[in-house]
This record gives sequence, C-alpha cells and structure tokens, in this order.
Amino acid sequence: MATTGMLRSRRSIAQLHAIASVEREIRSVDRAAGRKYLCDFRDAYRSYQKVLTPNHVRREILKSGVVLVGDYHALPNSQRYLTSFLEDSGLNRRRPIVLGVETIFSRDQHILDEWSRGEIDEAELRQRIRFELDWGYDWRPFYELLSAARERGAFIYGLDCMPREDLRKIGARDRHAADKIADLRRRHPDALVLVLFGESHLAPQHLPTLLQQHLPAERMLTVLLNVDALYWRAAGEAHDHVEAVEVRDDVLCVFNATPLEKYENYRLCLDRWGRNDNGGPDLGPTLYNLIDGMVRFLGINQYSPHNTTQPRLLVDLMPEVYSRSSDSLLRRLLSRKGFTAEDRRSLLRQVRDRGSVYLAPINAVYVRQFHMTASAEDATRFLHQACRGLPNRCGSKAFMQQSSMLGAPATYDAQSVNQDDAFYTAVLEHAVAFFGSRILYPARPAFRDNDLAALLDITREDLEQETSLPFADAVDALQFLNEHRERDFHNDLRCRSGSSRRPSVAKSILQSPSFTGRKYEYAAERLGYLTGTDLYDAYLEGRLTTTALRKLFLTHIEMPGVARETYVQLVCRLRSK
Repeated sequence: MATTGMLRSRRSIAQLHAIASVEREIRSVDRAAGRKYLCDFRDAYRSYQKVLTPNHVRREILKSGVVLVGDYHALPNSQRYLTSFLEDSGLNRRRPIVLGVETIFSRDQHILDEWSRGEIDEAELRQRIRFELDWGYDWRPFYELLSAARERGAFIYGLDCMPREDLRKIGARDRHAADKIADLRRRHPDALVLVLFGESHLAPQHLPTLLQQHLPAERMLTVLLNVDALYWRAAGEAHDHVEAVEVRDDVLCVFNATPLEKYENYRLCLDRWGRNDNGGPDLGPTLYNLIDGMVRFLGINQYSPHNTTQPRLLVDLMPEVYSRSSDSLLRRLLSRKGFTAEDRRSLLRQVRDRGSVYLAPINAVYVRQFHMTASAEDATRFLHQACRGLPNRCGSKAFMQQSSMLGAPATYDAQSVNQDDAFYTAVLEHAVAFFGSRILYPARPAFRDNDLAALLDITREDLEQETSLPFADAVDALQFLNEHRERDFHNDLRCRSGSSRRPSVAKSILQSPSFTGRKYEYAAERLGYLTGTDLYDAYLEGRLTTTALRKLFLTHIEMPGVARETYVQLVCRLRSK
C-alpha cells in the first residue's frame, strides 16, 4: 500500500493544479484574504487527532447544548449539512431545537416569525429580508434549511447585525451574536441550539471564546465544514474517503465537499456579482479549469504539434460551453445538429438529473447547473475525445452517432465497427470518465464489486428505482455484469507478454450483451464505473503511472478491434498486483 505522503499527493495533485487557477482569479477580485481576522481561522485548524464516522459526529452534536457550525457561504453543501441533520428521522423529537442563522439580521426577526407562522410566502420573505441586497449568495439551499427547520418544529432566529462589509467592525458583530445566542439559551433552556455562522467567526479567539464567557457551564461544540488544511491532511489516510475528523475534544470537522468545489462556487458568486444581472453564472471558466487540471495531471502539452505521445494542438480543440441557457435553446441546437427526438428527450432528462452533459458529436458542454461530479466527468470525457482527435465529432471520418447522450457511449456504423467493438469502446470511455472525475473530485464514491452484489439483494422496488430499469431488465444487466467480473481473464486470454493468441482469444470471448436499449447502456456504464474504480485504485497504489494513463487516453479505441484488446490488457494489468 502507498505511504501516507504518496496517497496525499496522488489524491490531491489534480485538484491543486485546478485550485491554483481559481485562487488567482479570486485574489484578483477579493483582496481581503490576508486580513488578520481571516488568518486567525486558517492558522487555528491545521491538524486533527483522529478520523471519525458521521454517526460519531451526530452523537456528539446531540450530546451538546450549543453547536456552532461553520458556513462557507458560497458553498450550498454548507447549508445543506444542517438541512440533512434536521431531516434525520432518527433525531430525538422530544428535545426542542433552535436554529440561529447569520444570514438574517436580528432586526428582521418579525419578518422571519411571520413566515414561520405561514402568514407570508417564500417570495415575500426573500424580498423583505433583502436577501439579494444584503446577502447575495444562493437562495435555494438557504431556503431549504429554513423549510427543514420549520417542518421539524424548530424555533428560528436571525443573529447578525450591520455592518457586514467592514472587517474593522467584525468583532462587534461577534459580540452581538454571542449576546443573542446566550439569550436563546436562556429562553430555551432544554433545547439543542444549532448556529450556522461564517467559518471565519469560529476561530477559537472569536465567537467561541465570547460565547463561552457568556455561558461558562454550557457544553459547546464547534463543527467545522471542509477546512482546507484538514482536508489535504486527511487525503493521506488509508480510508477511501474520510468524512469527518476530531480536531480537539470540542471541535470536529466534517467533509461534504472538496476545496476545489468550494472555490469554484465562490468564483461563480464573484462572477454573478461582477455582472450584476439576473442571468446564471458563466460556467465556461469552470469547465476549462477542470480540463486544465486533468491536462496538468496527465502531463499533456496543450501546444504539441504532433499526436503521438501528445494530442495535437489540444488548445485548439477546447469545447464550446453553453451556460445560462434555456432548455428551448438546447432543443433547437440538438434538432439543428441532427439529434433524434428520442435522443433529445434523453439528453434533457440527463441534464435535469446531472446538471450538465458533454456532447461529443458537436464537441460542446451544456451546463444548466454546476455539480462537481458531473462537471468533472464532462471535462474528462472531452479530454479523452480530444486526445484521440475528436473521433465522434460530426463530419470526422470516424464519426458515430451518439446513443446515450452522456458524451462517451456511442452506436457505431455497423458497416465499419461491430457491436462488440462499440460496447467495449463505451465501457472504456465510461471507465476513463469515472477515473478522471475521481481524480478531480476524490469525494465521489467508488463503485466496486461488492456494490454490484448489494444491488441483487435489495427489494424489487428499490432495484427499479436505483437502476431506472424494469425489474427483469435490471436483473439481466446485473447478472451479465456479475458473470463478466468473475471471469478469469488471465486464464482465458493467457495474458502474458508477447502472447500471439491474445487478440484472437479476446475476440472470441469478449462479446457485447445480447440485450439492447437502456439495459445495454446501463451495463456499459456500470462496467465502465467498475473498471474506472479499479483504475483509480491502481493509480493510488502506484501500479499505474501518469505516463501509462496518458497512453490510455491517447489510444484510438474507436478503431476496429482496438477497444476489446485494450480492455483485455487493461483488466489483466489491473488484476495483477
């Protein structure tokens, strides 16, 4: 197994490349990062004592009296952490809950009370608390938190005061918040008081110290979210994904997003504020930055004039990015480019589910909403296509019409490429996309053989919901995957260096599923995800170098027979530890 330092480096390198670009852009706009108040927070939390499970964190919260939760305002997952806690059906319903938020001024408590009683609606609440004018971050995740609290029967209070823009007065805001929280404890002596406040306020010498002075006997807990230094340190743990750590006895840190995800969301906020309009954010720079992170990770020269060990002039192949666009524009675009009505419906459904999609035939990324998992996968799908000269693009010699709209899987012209080639091309494209998404976003869960086996043990209704397939089709697809993964490729293919029989044996045993349609697409996608997880594990363990990975990206798997042979060799290599 790789050492702690090697694991940390391999899990982090692509993100660090991408973050460097985002941070430069943020610093050019937001020059407050070096202020002492903000540095106090960064300097206070650099290491941790041990790794925790989410259940341990939950138990610690429930044992506390006052819980301070750090909010990175631009990151929706910050607000959604408390939302998920309030929606937890296992919470003790007998203990009252109080929710205090920085987002709403204390002066506007009467407005919040009117909404809590159902006297005003969401739109009036948003307008009267001057959310866009006085706060300006994403409304939706914050309103989801308020709604979850109201549904839970919690008491909701605004805790902040003016001025928000002046860091010289930020200490006064801390003192005001400490007074308000202490008053909440006196008014609700038996309640669990949850406070969502900006993370920089939670440096030990800031709000926590002031609050402890007011409530010296109170059991207080600070729950940090996604602190950079702790995240990078936890990347060296043997665990596939560290979800929480204990910093001190009264300080925990939960990870439900990555640093890159944080700063990309903040960059999108800065972009929206800078344009000062009602349109959506410009997501082009986000996609290009993710692509650049993968390019640097693989050691690709974007300006290379040849296409042997490097893609030729990658810089000229960058995809067009459609963002801030309506679904009607996407429908017109796809209709104009020759996509069928069925394909258009499939694509729109996937955009709704994923937020974005890479369209290989027109070399474009359509983004309706930024989700790191989907965007990282789209960036990798483009790079994999570009390394092979965009073979799927309309008008290219190797063009093949796309059937699943996820960018990679395609249905080949039967006269040039047979169905077995098409299936394993789709599998490899899914594998590379899944691998790249985990390189850029290590928090994405792995998909392993035990996850595949678990699907066969769930109820009929859950299986249909999980796979989006009728029960019989889901079982057929899972049985195909299970049999395929259990096959001994080393024995079947005599997988050894210089074996002249490998290609012919591979051709005889590597066949596509007999079924078609959505069931076929599901099998290709899941087999790709399984292989992508194996790729990522092998990379972390040092069994695959970036040179070998770059070669995989550059392999022209769209050529007859190449996909099957590449898949065979890759599986043999991944299973040879």
